[in-house]
Amino acid sequence: MAAAAAAGPSPGSGPGDSPEGPEGEAPERRRKAHGMLYYGLSEGEAAGRPAGPDPLDPTDLNGAHFDPEVYLDKLRRECPLAQLMDSETDMVRQIRALDSDMQTLVYENYNKFISATGVHALLRKLQFLFELPSRLTKCVELGAYGQAVRYQGRAQAVLQQYQHLPSFRAIQDDCQVITARLAQQLRQRFREGGSGAPEQAECVELLLALGEPAEELCEEFLAHARGRLEKELRSLEAELGPSPPAPDVLEFTDRGGSGFVGGLCQVAAAYQELFAAQGPAGAEKLAAFARELGSRYFALVERRLAQEQGGGDNSLLVRALDRFHRRLRAPGALLAAAGLADAATEIVERVARERLGHHLQGLRAAFLGCLTDVRQALAAPRVAGKEGPGLAELLANVASSILSHIKASLAAVHLFTAKEVSFSNKPYFRGEFCSQGVREGLIVGFIRSMCQTAQSFCDSPGEKGGATPPALLLLLSRLCLDYETATISYILTLTDEQFLVQDQFPVTPVSTLCAEARETARRLLTHYVKVQGLVISQMLRKSVETRDWLSTLEPRNVRAVMKRVVEDTTAIDVQVGLLYEEGVRKAQSSDSSKRTFSVYSSSRQQGRYAPSYTPSAPMDTNLLSNIQKLFSERIDVFSPVEFNKVSVLTGIIKISLKTLLECVRLRTFGRFGLQQVQVDCHFLQLYLWRFVADEELVHLLLDEVVASAALRCPDPVPMEPSVVEVICERG
Repeated sequence: MAAAAAAGPSPGSGPGDSPEGPEGEAPERRRKAHGMLYYGLSEGEAAGRPAGPDPLDPTDLNGAHFDPEVYLDKLRRECPLAQLMDSETDMVRQIRALDSDMQTLVYENYNKFISATGVHALLRKLQFLFELPSRLTKCVELGAYGQAVRYQGRAQAVLQQYQHLPSFRAIQDDCQVITARLAQQLRQRFREGGSGAPEQAECVELLLALGEPAEELCEEFLAHARGRLEKELRSLEAELGPSPPAPDVLEFTDRGGSGFVGGLCQVAAAYQELFAAQGPAGAEKLAAFARELGSRYFALVERRLAQEQGGGDNSLLVRALDRFHRRLRAPGALLAAAGLADAATEIVERVARERLGHHLQGLRAAFLGCLTDVRQALAAPRVAGKEGPGLAELLANVASSILSHIKASLAAVHLFTAKEVSFSNKPYFRGEFCSQGVREGLIVGFIRSMCQTAQSFCDSPGEKGGATPPALLLLLSRLCLDYETATISYILTLTDEQFLVQDQFPVTPVSTLCAEARETARRLLTHYVKVQGLVISQMLRKSVETRDWLSTLEPRNVRAVMKRVVEDTTAIDVQVGLLYEEGVRKAQSSDSSKRTFSVYSSSRQQGRYAPSYTPSAPMDTNLLSNIQKLFSERIDVFSPVEFNKVSVLTGIIKISLKTLLECVRLRTFGRFGLQQVQVDCHFLQLYLWRFVADEELVHLLLDEVVASAALRCPDPVPMEPSVVEVICERG
């Protein structure tokens, strides 16, 4: 063909023939060119001629190894500019012609393309169906169960549709045998339970895809899940046993959260994904499953939390509760019907209440410990040259210690309401915990408990005021008074600032609590007066009851018991002055310290008693009794005690002198006995008047004592006032 073209036109060709042949051959050549273009052949290759240039030549435009850069470099080196421009124009023309030929080829063969594509897809499907048994067998052998199920799922509908055809029926029978063996292996793998929850869920999913009964698989799935979760529970329970040391509460909750709670979440998520078609019945079955196992887990957690009894630091406990509560959010959301989240919140709230009670007991124990320290300090023997702590220092120590314990308890329970804690935004911790738990239960409860404990010392039985040291009563009364004036308000303000109350529960007003503290302080101080008055009264009573007043000798000095009374009263005055202010006294008379006490010491007293004490005059006993009764009725021995030193000493002296008066009324006195009473009373008057609010009170009571002794004396001859003064000054 190439030789014919080179030899020129063949013989017999007409003058109108072109070198390419007659005009009728042009369309044919174009169709051949299109065909060659479609199959990627050049015209020469299609005609069997040699392919032309070297196929490895990088400058061959049609070659497989064409390199544009090399081709352009060659053109720039070998061709002038005009030839380059002609080459560009020719190349553009060729590209356009090629695009036109390609478009024409596509238009002419579109239907053929479409038909070929549909036939190819159908052939591929048929090929897949015929190869399906072998593919399934291979997947089962390799353990690619998921791929095998997917193959079966793709072909199942087609095989079912064309099962009436023998060839398709044979393929379906082979596949059913293989899938039955596959289902058996999946069930065996599922029942062994050696794999984890995700693998077992995959087995169930594949079995469901193979058409296995969903109800049966649901029961088996929950049964296997129960076995795994119960194993986690047994592991946690073993940690609570007596033999191995229990891990700290944070580590315990971490293990429970990652083991049991994490496993429960996996089971719930897989169940809901696999058995969603079960409807409400299936959901309730899962909820009951989770509720049962969750209650057992909660019981173990509460057992471990119950072991956290010691210490006042709640940081580790709160962190453990936070993680416990936080880990149960996921199963709580997945299993809302099981109520796991609510149950976890209830456990946290219950632990918080228990910790409040624990801190309340701690505050009570701290207060009792402070009282024990005070008792020991008061009972400690005094070492020569070394002064022990005074009452003011002891009071300051007790107040500081209690306040520091209160602040420490507030800081400890405040951890339950920290913002970073997952349960702090719950309604209980925003409201009831703050108001009723911390404020009322802990702080108000402790203050009232402190007042009740202090008041219990007022009820101590026994002689001489029982086993309670009077100084302790005095210290407690001042402590309660300080709480009434400042401390209660400070503590409650501090509590309200730290725990912002957001509920409407009623709370105890500050004024009510202050009134209770003030009443406690009043009772303690009143009891202190009674105890100290009783101590002095016992001395006076014994001194009167153990003496033979009818046969006593003429007095030459003041009895020692009266000196002891003055000494003890002075000591009490010093003791009370350490904690209480002086108080207010009435204006003193100018001769109070010089007044000689006797029945003749003043014109008033002479007018009262001189006629009766004159030996030659008969004694009007009825008159003296009426006067004595009149004065006695004017004195209220147990009048309310005010919070100052003068009021306290006045109450003690009234009790003491009233006791002396009652004892004198039960005795009979001789002349010298009456004179001894006269000397003793004068001595007491010299010193006791300065301790009381009204010196007339001392004068009145001592007048009654001497008058009562005179009434019970057969020979009432008083001692000369000058002699009484000498004896008292000497004594």
